[in-house]
Amino acid sequence: MNRLAILGASGHGKVVADTAECCGWQVIEFFDDAWPQTTRNGAWNVVGDTALLKAALHTYDGVLVAIGNNHIRHRKLLELEEAGGRLCCLVHPAATVSRHALLDRGAVVFAGAVVNADARVGLGAILNTGCSVDHDCVLGAAVHVSPGACLAGGVRVGDLSWIGIGASVRQLVHIGRQVTVGAGAAVVADVADLLTVIGVPARTLSAKSSG
Repeated sequence: MNRLAILGASGHGKVVADTAECCGWQVIEFFDDAWPQTTRNGAWNVVGDTALLKAALHTYDGVLVAIGNNHIRHRKLLELEEAGGRLCCLVHPAATVSRHALLDRGAVVFAGAVVNADARVGLGAILNTGCSVDHDCVLGAAVHVSPGACLAGGVRVGDLSWIGIGASVRQLVHIGRQVTVGAGAAVVADVADLLTVIGVPARTLSAKSSG
């Protein structure tokens, strides 16, 4: 009987667990630092916190981090891998992923998402419901492509960036590290590191601290 541990008892975690069920995982258990006050996440049990998960990693066939914050998800994935966790990758049966695409460990691809040939998706990336990642795109670590967002061919997205719901990115555009693309934005030119862009066409709203 295969066993999956998920760190992060959130709404996002419910979608990860539901996807895992669709992929054939038989036992799915959550861990969250709100435990023991939090003992359920929808249909699934929350059985411990991060410390307990690290102690029990050897009893699970796979582990995922279901935390929406890109920085925290990335940090926790590396922490669990260093502790001996087997980071797995989930692809919902209703997603379409080219056999010529590459998904790194810890990535999740939800229902309706499309990933085309020679796309490369980094560690712990989230490809959310109904998004599309076209041919030759390169996504860094802990990128989140939100529901309905579309990346045209050859787009590059740096580590820890977030593409908002319904956003569109023109072909061959390069989006830097730790960028936030607002909901519904149309990105038609390169975006430097640490920026937030919004609107149609997308324009800079603010810059972030690298810390």
